Amino acid sequence: MKINPLRIDTSKKDFEKTISDRIGINDSANKKVQKKVDLIISSIRKDGDKALMGFIKKFDNYDIKRIKDILISSDEIKEAYTYVDKLQVSNLKKSIKRIRDFSKKQKAESWSDKKDGTILGEKVTPIETVGIYVPAGKASYPSTVLMNTIPAKIAGVKNIVMACPISQIEDHALAIVAADLCGVDAILRMGGAHAIAALTYGTKYIGKVDKIVGPGNIYVTLAKKTVFGDVGIDNIAGPSEIVIVADSTNKPDWIAMDLFSQAEHDELAQPILISSSMKLLNDVHKSVEKILPSMLRKDIILKSFNSRGMYIKAKNMKEIASIVNRIAPEHLEIMSKNKKDLLKLITNAGAIFLGEYTPEVFGDYCAGPNHVLPTSGSARFSSPLGVYDFQKRSSLISISRKTATALSKISVSIALSEGLQAHALAAKYRDK
Repeated sequence: MKINPLRIDTSKKDFEKTISDRIGINDSANKKVQKKVDLIISSIRKDGDKALMGFIKKFDNYDIKRIKDILISSDEIKEAYTYVDKLQVSNLKKSIKRIRDFSKKQKAESWSDKKDGTILGEKVTPIETVGIYVPAGKASYPSTVLMNTIPAKIAGVKNIVMACPISQIEDHALAIVAADLCGVDAILRMGGAHAIAALTYGTKYIGKVDKIVGPGNIYVTLAKKTVFGDVGIDNIAGPSEIVIVADSTNKPDWIAMDLFSQAEHDELAQPILISSSMKLLNDVHKSVEKILPSMLRKDIILKSFNSRGMYIKAKNMKEIASIVNRIAPEHLEIMSKNKKDLLKLITNAGAIFLGEYTPEVFGDYCAGPNHVLPTSGSARFSSPLGVYDFQKRSSLISISRKTATALSKISVSIALSEGLQAHALAAKYRDK
């Protein structure tokens, strides 16, 4: 099959409809999965550990005899280190330092202002218990461990529980080592919707958490969406996406590889290239065709490009910015020489990578900012995961007798306009 992403031009009358159709995802399959997710969650709530052990055997390919076997032991953590070489550990530590240094700048502190004896402020406290979900399958994802755990630690979370469908220690050794280096308190070998349900509602063996963060497959995503409200979550993650803005001064091979870096995640991942240069669009496509055969995940990349990929020809910088803000991409690379001017016009993007020497992949692993980002256009109203996601704010109010007299009059007036007598009287009592 030939690689053939959709080519669209902003000058065409049907541009808006075309791009909307391409960005949208058919969720008919999700409805079928949702029914299965609901059954799994209800089973965990009803039968607890017994149901959980059954789901772990069925879905995680790990047959536990006792519920306690779900916990990765200290000996198994030591075993994981034997499968990881010193260079890998060294690189993990370097990445951890960069992420910690960045995350420390996000930490909020309690504050208050005092005037006329009245104190107003905020008390900032960490969430007490957090569940970190780390996917597994055929790969190990230490970067997911780092990005979800480090900001929680910086925030001061007391108890961090990691859930990951680990069957063999050797296969997921790097993720286990990463968890140990980051100070995860417990690693549980479980995944899928059953892991989300167990963390949310607890069982006799597993305690409830206050918030669950981390990516997963459609079962995990829908389970998080279902339990939201009973537990906090980070976001409802969709397929990975990247938008690259480039011009004729940029290297086509580099652009092609950066597009591939997201397309290889998933057949539904979305690689998008925007340029005012038709020559650049054509040159990148030549690079795509040239490089694709050498890619190990070429089948996934091919399907991603053909089902959701786009080359967009725009007239100018203002039009490019409008398209980017319309898409609100998870990842935005601005390679073009006018990157600083274009940046001023961008309002919607999860993470912005400026210049040819700033590929998205650096953000995935070690640049410092978090790689857990808003997807599917949610960058219009959401932000990357950060320390602030693991902190709570409580309003702090202490009114002096003098100020109470003034506030009483204001409150009585508004309360009566709303027809709330007790509100008005509670305020009036303070008018002494």
